[in-house]
Amino acid sequence: MVTFVDQTAIHAQGGNGGHGCASVMREKFKPLGGPDGGNGGRGGDVVAVVDPQVTTLLEFHHSPHRTAANGKPGQGSNRHGANAEDVILRVPSGTVIRNDTGELLADLITPGDSYVIARGGRGGLGNAALASPRRKAPGFALFGEPGAHSEVVLELKTVADAALVGFPSAGKSSVIAAMSAARPKIADYPFTTLVPNLGVVTAGDVIYTLADVPGLIPGASQGKGLGLDFLRHVERCSVIVHVLDCATLEPNRDPITDLDIIESELRQYGGLDDRPRIVALNKIDVPEARDLADMVKPMIEERGYPVFEISAVSREGLRPLSFAIAEQVKAKRVVEAAVEMPRIVISPKAVDESGFTVVKEPEGFRVRGQRPERWIRQTDFGNDEAVGYLADRLARLGVEEELMKAGAMPGSTVMIGPDENAVVFDWFPAVGAANQGPRGSDSRLEVRPEDLA
Repeated sequence: MVTFVDQTAIHAQGGNGGHGCASVMREKFKPLGGPDGGNGGRGGDVVAVVDPQVTTLLEFHHSPHRTAANGKPGQGSNRHGANAEDVILRVPSGTVIRNDTGELLADLITPGDSYVIARGGRGGLGNAALASPRRKAPGFALFGEPGAHSEVVLELKTVADAALVGFPSAGKSSVIAAMSAARPKIADYPFTTLVPNLGVVTAGDVIYTLADVPGLIPGASQGKGLGLDFLRHVERCSVIVHVLDCATLEPNRDPITDLDIIESELRQYGGLDDRPRIVALNKIDVPEARDLADMVKPMIEERGYPVFEISAVSREGLRPLSFAIAEQVKAKRVVEAAVEMPRIVISPKAVDESGFTVVKEPEGFRVRGQRPERWIRQTDFGNDEAVGYLADRLARLGVEEELMKAGAMPGSTVMIGPDENAVVFDWFPAVGAANQGPRGSDSRLEVRPEDLA
């Protein structure tokens, strides 16, 4: 049974916004009560939030589809629809969120950090909010926006100060159990550890987190064994501790060879060359292992690595190793604290920036932009007055002017929106504001195209 998952896909759907309400007050002795349709409620978001009590992505592995509720529609008597509750995805510290192309969207580390994976749609305005001196009693309301759909990948990278790496059965689990209160599974066969284990170590005035990364083997960076699945848990560590087995009886295995192989895998994985290394020669409680450790220690020190002879069983050498790791962790924290936070520059849009584009295509003229596309989604095309209101908004935004500059003529085909879901219509320049007529109608739509020629 799977008990630990550090990578999974999420299919998130934001809630739809509630529709606005088109209503007119009808009350005794108040013949001119006016419009009183309320606005629709906002659809719920799907939000990832760091929870320190969560350590795995297992929950999302079993249920990857998350859908937020829709906002409630508005009602008469100026009653607005209720906003929908957000769907909160509680994720571990160190969760990275990427889109389906691998682009980094968020890196959530600090408890409380959040990222909106799929945003809910806005609620539509009711006719009370659409009323104006020119349109005193709108006979329409705006639709709520559909919620966004998003497919992302959640990837957990353990947040630890130091990582223990080495071959299977090198004694990493025993070391972390001896140095901290962690109690990982320990046995005398390879790949006993199937998930990263974390332990908190106190060395003088420094408290740091130690990660036991599952055993690596040759080819781990290409997916052999468990290495590729768990090499990502080394990325955030300040220092890498090589735990080398000096008592192994396997052929073609010795501390120097093991060190070269693991370093080769780390190098091929990439991004870890700047991390300081510490070498721990383990199992010196075995006489033959102590002799081997004494022999290879000078050879490893020639490479510039600090070397410690340790035994997780007798606890010999663990205290000096602990303080050496603490020294490296403390130095990294000092450097990080001295680094200035990047200055965030906010560049507001220019007041004359249109926010849309008009492009001539073989099929006609395509209008792209956040506001025109949103207005299209919110329009009830079965209501002539709503269509007229949309025409007024587009004209005020400057769409008609840009269409003329692009060469559009009366009757030209105009498309608003993306290629796969655009609204297509024959364009005729607006003829000014509509005269107030029956609710739900617009006198401009009664004009025949040939009358405008």
